[in-house]
Amino acid sequence: MAITDILEFAHLTDEDIEAFGRELDAIRRDVEESRGQRDANYIRRTIALQRSLEVGGRLAILCSRWRPAALLGTGLLAASKIIENMELGHNVSHGQWDWMNDPEIHSTSWEWDQTGPSEHWKRAHNYSHHTYTNIVGMDDDIGFGILRMTRDEQWKPINLLQPAANLVLALTFEWGIALHDLAASKEERGVDPWQVLSEPNKEFARKVATQVGKDFVFFPALAGPAWRRAIGANLTANVIRNLWAYAVIFCGHFPDGAEKFTMGQFETETHEEWYLRQMLGSANFHAGPTMAFLSGNLCYQIEHHMFPDLPSNRYPEIAERVRQLCDKYDLPYTTGHLPAQYWKALRTIFKLSVPNSWLRRTSDDAPETSSERRFHGPASAVVDRVRFDPITGRKRGLRSALQEARREARRAVKAHTPAAP
Repeated sequence: MAITDILEFAHLTDEDIEAFGRELDAIRRDVEESRGQRDANYIRRTIALQRSLEVGGRLAILCSRWRPAALLGTGLLAASKIIENMELGHNVSHGQWDWMNDPEIHSTSWEWDQTGPSEHWKRAHNYSHHTYTNIVGMDDDIGFGILRMTRDEQWKPINLLQPAANLVLALTFEWGIALHDLAASKEERGVDPWQVLSEPNKEFARKVATQVGKDFVFFPALAGPAWRRAIGANLTANVIRNLWAYAVIFCGHFPDGAEKFTMGQFETETHEEWYLRQMLGSANFHAGPTMAFLSGNLCYQIEHHMFPDLPSNRYPEIAERVRQLCDKYDLPYTTGHLPAQYWKALRTIFKLSVPNSWLRRTSDDAPETSSERRFHGPASAVVDRVRFDPITGRKRGLRSALQEARREARRAVKAHTPAAP
Protein backbone atom coordinates (compact mmCIF):
# COMPACT_ATOMS: atom_id res chain seq x y z
CA MET A 1 0.00 0.00 0.00
CA ALA A 2 1.13 3.59 -0.64
CA ILE A 3 2.20 5.86 2.21
CA THR A 4 -0.42 6.04 4.97
CA ASP A 5 1.65 7.88 7.61
CA ILE A 6 3.90 10.49 6.03
CA LEU A 7 5.67 11.40 9.29
CA GLU A 8 6.63 7.80 9.97
CA PHE A 9 7.79 7.36 6.39
CA ALA A 10 9.82 10.58 6.48
CA HIS A 11 11.33 9.77 9.91
CA LEU A 12 10.20 13.13 11.26
CA THR A 13 8.71 14.06 14.62
CA ASP A 14 5.82 16.50 15.10
CA GLU A 15 8.36 19.14 16.11
CA ASP A 16 10.42 18.45 12.97
CA ILE A 17 7.47 18.84 10.62
CA GLU A 18 6.33 22.08 12.28
CA ALA A 19 9.83 23.54 11.94
CA PHE A 20 10.07 22.29 8.34
CA GLY A 21 6.78 23.99 7.49
CA ARG A 22 7.80 27.26 9.12
CA GLU A 23 10.98 27.39 7.05
CA LEU A 24 9.03 26.78 3.85
CA ASP A 25 6.52 29.46 4.81
CA ALA A 26 9.48 31.80 5.25
CA ILE A 27 10.65 31.02 1.71
CA ARG A 28 7.19 31.84 0.35
CA ARG A 29 7.06 35.08 2.33
CA ASP A 30 10.52 36.18 1.17
CA VAL A 31 9.67 35.61 -2.51
CA GLU A 32 6.27 37.29 -2.27
CA GLU A 33 7.78 40.35 -0.60
CA SER A 34 10.59 40.63 -3.17
CA ARG A 35 8.46 40.33 -6.34
CA GLY A 36 8.89 43.39 -8.48
CA GLN A 37 10.00 44.99 -11.70
CA ARG A 38 12.60 42.37 -12.67
CA ASP A 39 9.94 39.67 -12.48
CA ALA A 40 7.50 41.76 -14.52
CA ASN A 41 10.22 42.41 -17.09
CA TYR A 42 10.91 38.67 -17.29
CA ILE A 43 7.36 37.66 -18.15
CA ARG A 44 6.87 40.52 -20.61
CA ARG A 45 10.13 39.67 -22.40
CA THR A 46 9.02 36.05 -22.53
CA ILE A 47 5.71 37.03 -24.15
CA ALA A 48 7.53 39.23 -26.68
CA LEU A 49 9.96 36.42 -27.53
CA GLN A 50 7.19 33.86 -27.93
CA ARG A 51 5.18 36.09 -30.23
CA SER A 52 8.24 37.01 -32.29
CA LEU A 53 9.08 33.32 -32.76
CA GLU A 54 5.51 32.56 -33.84
CA VAL A 55 5.37 35.42 -36.33
CA GLY A 56 8.80 34.54 -37.73
CA GLY A 57 7.96 30.86 -37.95
CA ARG A 58 4.62 31.37 -39.67
CA LEU A 59 6.07 33.87 -42.14
CA ALA A 60 8.89 31.46 -43.01
CA ILE A 61 6.36 28.67 -43.57
CA LEU A 62 3.97 30.81 -45.63
CA CYS A 63 6.57 32.53 -47.77
CA SER A 64 9.10 29.76 -48.27
CA ARG A 65 9.61 28.08 -51.61
CA TRP A 66 12.59 26.10 -50.36
CA ARG A 67 12.54 23.20 -47.95
CA PRO A 68 15.26 24.59 -45.60
CA ALA A 69 13.19 27.73 -45.01
CA ALA A 70 10.12 25.62 -44.27
CA LEU A 71 12.14 23.55 -41.80
CA LEU A 72 13.39 26.71 -40.11
CA GLY A 73 9.84 28.01 -39.89
CA THR A 74 8.64 24.74 -38.39
CA GLY A 75 11.40 24.86 -35.77
CA LEU A 76 10.57 28.47 -34.83
CA LEU A 77 6.87 27.65 -34.59
CA ALA A 78 7.57 24.60 -32.44
CA ALA A 79 9.74 26.69 -30.09
CA SER A 80 6.99 29.28 -29.92
CA LYS A 81 4.38 26.67 -29.00
CA ILE A 82 6.66 25.13 -26.36
CA ILE A 83 7.28 28.49 -24.68
CA GLU A 84 3.59 29.43 -24.84
CA ASN A 85 2.53 26.07 -23.44
CA MET A 86 5.14 25.64 -20.70
CA GLU A 87 6.36 29.06 -19.51
CA LEU A 88 3.26 31.09 -20.36
CA GLY A 89 0.03 29.07 -20.53
CA HIS A 90 0.85 26.72 -17.67
CA ASN A 91 2.38 29.27 -15.33
CA VAL A 92 0.12 32.23 -16.04
CA SER A 93 -2.91 29.98 -15.50
CA HIS A 94 -1.46 29.02 -12.10
CA GLY A 95 -1.78 32.67 -11.07
CA GLN A 96 1.97 33.21 -10.88
CA TRP A 97 1.65 36.70 -12.33
CA ASP A 98 -1.73 37.77 -10.91
CA TRP A 99 0.10 40.02 -8.41
CA MET A 100 0.95 42.35 -11.34
CA ASN A 101 -2.77 43.14 -11.85
CA ASP A 102 -2.19 43.16 -15.61
CA PRO A 103 -5.47 42.04 -17.24
CA GLU A 104 -3.56 40.51 -20.17
CA ILE A 105 -1.22 38.41 -18.01
CA HIS A 106 -3.75 37.04 -15.55
CA SER A 107 -5.02 33.57 -14.71
CA THR A 108 -8.63 34.64 -15.31
CA SER A 109 -8.04 35.88 -18.86
CA TRP A 110 -5.21 33.85 -20.41
CA GLU A 111 -6.25 31.31 -23.05
CA TRP A 112 -3.43 29.07 -24.12
CA ASP A 113 -2.47 27.72 -27.54
CA GLN A 114 -3.68 24.18 -26.87
CA THR A 115 -6.71 22.07 -27.75
CA GLY A 116 -8.44 22.11 -24.37
CA PRO A 117 -9.95 25.26 -22.81
CA SER A 118 -7.78 26.84 -20.12
CA GLU A 119 -10.78 26.92 -17.79
CA HIS A 120 -11.14 23.11 -17.95
CA TRP A 121 -7.44 22.66 -17.27
CA LYS A 122 -7.46 25.02 -14.30
CA ARG A 123 -10.30 23.09 -12.68
CA ALA A 124 -8.65 19.70 -13.17
CA HIS A 125 -5.04 20.70 -12.61
CA ASN A 126 -4.81 23.72 -10.31
CA TYR A 127 -7.34 22.35 -7.87
CA SER A 128 -7.51 18.57 -8.18
CA HIS A 129 -3.90 17.71 -8.98
CA HIS A 130 -2.22 20.32 -6.80
CA THR A 131 -4.49 19.62 -3.83
CA TYR A 132 -4.49 15.82 -4.00
CA THR A 133 -1.04 15.32 -5.53
CA ASN A 134 -0.27 11.61 -5.94
CA ILE A 135 -3.09 10.45 -3.65
CA VAL A 136 -4.28 7.18 -5.16
CA GLY A 137 -7.98 7.41 -5.92
CA MET A 138 -8.09 11.22 -5.69
CA ASP A 139 -5.44 12.50 -8.12
CA ASP A 140 -6.53 11.54 -11.63
CA ASP A 141 -3.19 12.78 -12.99
CA ILE A 142 -1.61 9.52 -11.80
CA GLY A 143 -1.45 8.01 -15.26
CA PHE A 144 -4.12 10.41 -16.60
CA GLY A 145 -6.69 7.60 -16.49
CA ILE A 146 -4.79 5.78 -19.24
CA LEU A 147 -1.66 4.33 -17.63
CA ARG A 148 -1.22 2.26 -14.47
CA MET A 149 1.66 3.98 -12.64
CA THR A 150 1.51 2.39 -9.18
CA ARG A 151 1.02 -1.14 -7.90
CA ASP A 152 -1.69 0.24 -5.61
CA GLU A 153 -3.98 0.40 -8.65
CA GLN A 154 -5.69 -2.84 -9.60
CA TRP A 155 -4.30 -4.45 -12.74
CA LYS A 156 -6.70 -4.89 -15.66
CA PRO A 157 -6.13 -6.81 -18.91
CA ILE A 158 -6.24 -3.54 -20.87
CA ASN A 159 -3.04 -2.51 -19.04
CA LEU A 160 -1.16 -4.89 -21.32
CA LEU A 161 -1.62 -2.24 -24.01
CA GLN A 162 -0.15 0.63 -22.03
CA PRO A 163 3.27 0.68 -23.75
CA ALA A 164 1.40 1.43 -26.99
CA ALA A 165 -1.02 3.76 -25.21
CA ASN A 166 1.95 5.66 -23.81
CA LEU A 167 3.31 6.28 -27.31
CA VAL A 168 -0.07 7.54 -28.52
CA LEU A 169 -0.37 9.78 -25.44
CA ALA A 170 3.09 11.27 -26.06
CA LEU A 171 2.33 12.12 -29.69
CA THR A 172 -1.11 13.57 -28.93
CA PHE A 173 -0.44 14.90 -25.44
CA GLU A 174 -2.50 18.09 -25.82
CA TRP A 175 -5.52 15.98 -26.83
CA GLY A 176 -4.99 13.55 -23.97
CA ILE A 177 -4.87 16.42 -21.48
CA ALA A 178 -7.87 18.12 -23.08
CA LEU A 179 -10.05 15.00 -22.91
CA HIS A 180 -8.87 14.27 -19.37
CA ASP A 181 -9.78 17.82 -18.29
CA LEU A 182 -13.14 17.64 -20.11
CA ALA A 183 -14.08 14.54 -18.13
CA ALA A 184 -12.98 16.23 -14.89
CA SER A 185 -15.03 19.33 -15.71
CA LYS A 186 -18.13 17.21 -16.30
CA GLU A 187 -17.64 15.34 -13.05
CA GLU A 188 -17.11 18.54 -11.06
CA ARG A 189 -20.28 20.13 -12.48
CA GLY A 190 -22.34 16.98 -12.08
CA VAL A 191 -22.97 16.69 -15.81
CA ASP A 192 -23.98 13.39 -17.39
CA PRO A 193 -20.90 12.32 -19.40
CA TRP A 194 -23.18 11.11 -22.21
CA GLN A 195 -25.07 14.40 -22.50
CA VAL A 196 -23.92 15.56 -25.93
CA LEU A 197 -24.99 19.21 -25.67
CA SER A 198 -23.71 19.80 -22.15
CA GLU A 199 -21.96 23.10 -21.41
CA PRO A 200 -18.52 21.46 -20.97
CA ASN A 201 -18.91 19.77 -24.38
CA LYS A 202 -19.85 23.09 -25.98
CA GLU A 203 -16.83 24.81 -24.43
CA PHE A 204 -14.60 22.00 -25.61
CA ALA A 205 -16.06 22.09 -29.14
CA ARG A 206 -15.58 25.85 -29.42
CA LYS A 207 -11.94 25.61 -28.37
CA VAL A 208 -11.22 22.68 -30.70
CA ALA A 209 -12.82 24.57 -33.60
CA THR A 210 -10.69 27.63 -32.85
CA GLN A 211 -7.46 25.68 -32.45
CA VAL A 212 -7.89 23.34 -35.42
CA GLY A 213 -9.23 26.17 -37.57
CA LYS A 214 -6.19 28.34 -36.85
CA ASP A 215 -3.50 25.70 -37.45
CA PHE A 216 -5.08 23.60 -40.20
CA VAL A 217 -7.49 25.91 -42.07
CA PHE A 218 -6.65 29.61 -41.70
CA PHE A 219 -2.86 29.58 -42.04
CA PRO A 220 -2.79 26.85 -44.73
CA ALA A 221 -5.31 28.93 -46.69
CA LEU A 222 -2.95 31.91 -46.51
CA ALA A 223 -0.19 29.71 -47.92
CA GLY A 224 -2.12 29.25 -51.18
CA PRO A 225 -0.47 26.60 -53.38
CA ALA A 226 1.83 25.64 -50.49
CA TRP A 227 -1.10 24.71 -48.22
CA ARG A 228 0.06 21.11 -47.85
CA ARG A 229 3.45 22.29 -46.61
CA ALA A 230 1.76 24.65 -44.15
CA ILE A 231 -0.42 21.85 -42.77
CA GLY A 232 2.60 19.59 -42.42
CA ALA A 233 4.60 22.31 -40.65
CA ASN A 234 1.80 23.06 -38.18
CA LEU A 235 1.25 19.38 -37.49
CA THR A 236 4.98 18.81 -36.93
CA ALA A 237 5.25 21.82 -34.60
CA ASN A 238 2.32 20.54 -32.55
CA VAL A 239 3.81 17.05 -32.28
CA ILE A 240 7.20 18.44 -31.19
CA ARG A 241 5.45 20.54 -28.54
CA ASN A 242 3.42 17.51 -27.41
CA LEU A 243 6.47 15.28 -27.07
CA TRP A 244 8.40 17.88 -25.09
CA ALA A 245 5.49 18.69 -22.75
CA TYR A 246 4.88 14.97 -22.20
CA ALA A 247 8.55 14.35 -21.37
CA VAL A 248 8.72 17.25 -18.91
CA ILE A 249 5.52 16.22 -17.12
CA PHE A 250 6.45 12.53 -16.90
CA CYS A 251 9.97 13.32 -15.64
CA GLY A 252 8.45 15.45 -12.89
CA HIS A 253 5.81 12.99 -11.72
CA PHE A 254 6.74 9.36 -12.40
CA PRO A 255 10.47 8.62 -11.86
CA ASP A 256 11.58 6.48 -8.94
CA GLY A 257 11.26 8.45 -5.72
CA ALA A 258 8.04 10.27 -6.66
CA GLU A 259 5.96 8.65 -3.94
CA LYS A 260 2.25 7.81 -3.82
CA PHE A 261 -0.12 8.29 -0.89
CA THR A 262 -3.41 6.93 0.47
CA MET A 263 -6.67 8.76 1.11
CA GLY A 264 -6.19 8.10 4.82
CA GLN A 265 -3.05 10.23 4.80
CA PHE A 266 -5.02 13.17 3.39
CA GLU A 267 -7.86 12.95 5.93
CA THR A 268 -5.69 14.18 8.82
CA GLU A 269 -3.10 16.13 6.83
CA THR A 270 -1.77 19.42 8.19
CA HIS A 271 -0.44 22.36 6.20
CA GLU A 272 3.12 21.27 6.98
CA GLU A 273 2.40 17.67 5.90
CA TRP A 274 0.97 19.02 2.62
CA TYR A 275 4.35 20.62 1.95
CA LEU A 276 6.07 17.33 2.70
CA ARG A 277 3.72 15.35 0.45
CA GLN A 278 4.32 17.75 -2.43
CA MET A 279 8.08 17.34 -2.04
CA LEU A 280 8.08 13.56 -1.68
CA GLY A 281 5.58 13.14 -4.52
CA SER A 282 7.56 15.12 -7.11
CA ALA A 283 10.87 14.88 -8.96
CA ASN A 284 13.22 17.32 -10.68
CA PHE A 285 15.64 16.97 -13.55
CA HIS A 286 18.94 18.73 -14.19
CA ALA A 287 18.68 21.64 -16.62
CA GLY A 288 20.72 24.65 -17.65
CA PRO A 289 19.07 28.06 -18.16
CA THR A 290 17.84 27.30 -21.70
CA MET A 291 16.33 23.92 -20.92
CA ALA A 292 14.82 25.30 -17.72
CA PHE A 293 13.19 28.10 -19.71
CA LEU A 294 11.83 25.71 -22.34
CA SER A 295 10.44 23.47 -19.61
CA GLY A 296 8.58 26.39 -18.03
CA ASN A 297 11.01 25.91 -15.12
CA LEU A 298 9.19 22.64 -14.43
CA CYS A 299 12.59 21.02 -14.18
CA TYR A 300 12.00 22.35 -10.65
CA GLN A 301 8.84 20.29 -10.23
CA ILE A 302 9.43 19.88 -6.47
CA GLU A 303 9.49 23.64 -5.97
CA HIS A 304 6.55 24.11 -8.33
CA HIS A 305 4.41 21.66 -6.35
CA MET A 306 5.19 23.42 -3.06
CA PHE A 307 4.80 26.94 -4.48
CA PRO A 308 2.65 26.64 -7.65
CA ASP A 309 1.64 30.32 -7.65
CA LEU A 310 5.09 31.88 -7.19
CA PRO A 311 6.81 33.24 -10.35
CA SER A 312 8.57 30.46 -12.22
CA ASN A 313 11.71 32.54 -12.80
CA ARG A 314 12.28 32.42 -9.03
CA TYR A 315 12.34 28.62 -8.81
CA PRO A 316 16.13 28.30 -9.19
CA GLU A 317 16.77 30.40 -6.07
CA ILE A 318 13.92 28.64 -4.22
CA ALA A 319 15.48 25.28 -5.15
CA GLU A 320 18.76 26.20 -3.44
CA ARG A 321 16.94 26.83 -0.18
CA VAL A 322 14.80 23.70 -0.50
CA ARG A 323 17.89 21.55 -1.02
CA GLN A 324 19.44 23.06 2.11
CA LEU A 325 16.30 22.08 4.03
CA CYS A 326 16.51 18.55 2.66
CA ASP A 327 20.09 18.32 3.88
CA LYS A 328 19.10 19.71 7.27
CA TYR A 329 16.28 17.20 7.78
CA ASP A 330 18.01 14.35 5.93
CA LEU A 331 15.23 14.13 3.35
CA PRO A 332 15.71 12.92 -0.25
CA TYR A 333 15.71 15.50 -3.02
CA THR A 334 14.72 13.47 -6.06
CA THR A 335 16.49 14.68 -9.17
CA GLY A 336 18.61 13.39 -12.04
CA HIS A 337 19.44 13.90 -15.68
CA LEU A 338 16.46 14.12 -18.04
CA PRO A 339 17.17 10.83 -19.94
CA ALA A 340 17.63 8.94 -16.66
CA GLN A 341 14.44 10.35 -15.14
CA TYR A 342 12.46 9.51 -18.26
CA TRP A 343 13.92 6.01 -18.43
CA LYS A 344 12.71 5.35 -14.88
CA ALA A 345 9.20 6.54 -15.77
CA LEU A 346 9.21 4.46 -18.98
CA ARG A 347 10.39 1.39 -17.07
CA THR A 348 7.42 1.78 -14.72
CA ILE A 349 5.02 2.04 -17.66
CA PHE A 350 6.27 -1.23 -19.14
CA LYS A 351 6.64 -3.02 -15.80
CA LEU A 352 3.15 -2.19 -14.53
CA SER A 353 1.51 -3.31 -17.74
CA VAL A 354 1.62 -6.84 -16.24
CA PRO A 355 -0.10 -8.16 -13.07
CA ASN A 356 1.48 -7.63 -9.65
CA SER A 357 1.86 -11.39 -9.28
CA TRP A 358 4.44 -11.28 -12.08
CA LEU A 359 6.52 -8.69 -10.20
CA ARG A 360 9.02 -9.30 -7.42
CA ARG A 361 8.50 -6.09 -5.44
CA THR A 362 5.35 -4.81 -3.70
CA SER A 363 3.82 -1.35 -3.39
CA ASP A 364 5.72 -1.03 -0.10
CA ASP A 365 9.23 -1.37 -1.53
CA ALA A 366 9.02 -0.95 -5.31
CA PRO A 367 11.40 1.46 -7.08
CA GLU A 368 8.55 3.64 -8.39
CA THR A 369 6.82 3.92 -4.99
CA SER A 370 7.13 2.71 -1.43
CA SER A 371 5.60 3.16 2.01
CA GLU A 372 6.50 3.23 5.66
CA ARG A 373 5.99 -0.55 5.68
CA ARG A 374 9.30 -1.06 3.94
CA PHE A 375 10.89 -0.19 7.29
CA HIS A 376 8.74 -2.65 9.29
CA GLY A 377 9.39 -6.27 10.23
CA PRO A 378 12.97 -7.46 9.69
CA ALA A 379 13.95 -3.96 8.63
CA SER A 380 12.56 -2.28 11.77
CA ALA A 381 16.05 -2.09 13.22
CA VAL A 382 16.94 0.14 10.28
CA VAL A 383 14.42 2.72 11.48
CA ASP A 384 15.94 2.77 14.95
CA ARG A 385 19.49 3.05 13.64
CA VAL A 386 18.82 6.03 11.43
CA ARG A 387 17.25 8.32 14.03
CA PHE A 388 20.66 9.53 15.27
CA ASP A 389 24.17 8.87 14.10
CA PRO A 390 25.80 6.88 16.92
CA ILE A 391 29.13 8.68 16.46
CA THR A 392 28.20 12.29 15.77
CA GLY A 393 24.76 12.31 17.37
CA ARG A 394 23.45 14.06 14.25
CA LYS A 395 19.82 13.40 13.41
CA ARG A 396 19.33 11.05 10.48
CA GLY A 397 16.09 10.72 8.52
CA LEU A 398 14.48 9.34 5.41
CA ARG A 399 17.45 9.80 3.09
CA SER A 400 19.68 7.71 5.35
CA ALA A 401 16.87 5.22 5.98
CA LEU A 402 16.38 4.60 2.27
CA GLN A 403 20.11 4.22 1.70
CA GLU A 404 20.38 1.72 4.54
CA ALA A 405 17.29 -0.17 3.38
CA ARG A 406 18.82 -0.53 -0.09
CA ARG A 407 22.05 -1.82 1.41
CA GLU A 408 20.08 -4.30 3.53
CA ALA A 409 18.19 -5.46 0.42
CA ARG A 410 21.43 -5.96 -1.53
CA ARG A 411 22.93 -7.92 1.35
CA ALA A 412 19.80 -10.10 1.52
CA VAL A 413 20.02 -10.81 -2.22
CA LYS A 414 23.71 -11.76 -1.94
CA ALA A 415 22.98 -14.00 1.03
CA HIS A 416 20.47 -15.99 -1.05
CA THR A 417 22.60 -16.11 -4.20
CA PRO A 418 24.43 -19.43 -4.57
CA ALA A 419 28.20 -19.06 -4.72
CA ALA A 420 29.83 -19.65 -8.10
CA PRO A 421 31.28 -23.16 -8.47
